[in-house]
Amino acid sequence: MKIKTGDTVKVISGHYKGTVAEVKAVNPKTNKVIVEGVNVVKKTLKPTQQNPEGGIVEKEAPIDASNVMLYDKKAKAVSRVSIKVDDKGKKVRVYKKSGAEVKGGKK
Repeated sequence: MKIKTGDTVKVISGHYKGTVAEVKAVNPKTNKVIVEGVNVVKKTLKPTQQNPEGGIVEKEAPIDASNVMLYDKKAKAVSRVSIKVDDKGKKVRVYKKSGAEVKGGKK
C-alpha cells in the first residue's frame, strides 16, 4: 500500500469528493484508510464505568483506499506514486507528476 499514516490525500469519489485531509490510520489487509473529517458517522455508546453518561459520539469510518489519491501540497495537485531507490539505497516514494519525494507519512 503506497498510502501511509500522516500523508495528505484528496478524496476523488463519493460524498466527500474534493476534500483534502490527512490520513489518520491505514489498514492494508482490508485496503481501507481513515481520513480526518471524512465519512463521519454517529456511534452510540453504552454507559460504562469510565463513561457513566454514555451518549452519541461522532467518529471517522474507514473508506476504500482506491477513493483517495496522494496530494502534493507544492504542486497543489493529486498524483500517483512510484517507488524509487535513492543514492543511499533506501526506498522512497516519489510523485509521478512532479518527481518530488513524498514528505510525511509514518511507516
